[in-house]
Amino acid sequence: MQAMTENQQRTLYELLDGEAGVRALVDRFYDLMDLEPAFAGIRAMHPTTLDGSRDKLFWFLSGWTGGPNLFVERFGHPRLRARHLPYAIATDERDQWLRCMEMAMQDVGIVPSLQEHLQKAFAETADWMRNTHG
Repeated sequence: MQAMTENQQRTLYELLDGEAGVRALVDRFYDLMDLEPAFAGIRAMHPTTLDGSRDKLFWFLSGWTGGPNLFVERFGHPRLRARHLPYAIATDERDQWLRCMEMAMQDVGIVPSLQEHLQKAFAETADWMRNTHG
């Protein structure tokens, strides 16, 4: 994966190697969620099979990173907070999600500068998703 520089005009989607890179990141994220006991809290919020969750996050991240707007084409505006309100998301769940994504980015070989950029953006969104104390 290429490093992100100030002069680079490529989208995050392109920097992640497009469809294949985003899919690899999402698949590793859900593999870790399914396998690692440290992520049991967020895993419990998902259906038994993660296939639909994998697709939805892949579709969302594709558009969010500047690639095809696959999620919007299927479902309209993401309304992330509203879609997650049925689930109690506190600091622990936020932190599990962020740690799982951080591990996934490392495992698929995203360069550190791009990981750092993505992690900051993910942290802002994940913090906004909290809907309960704790």
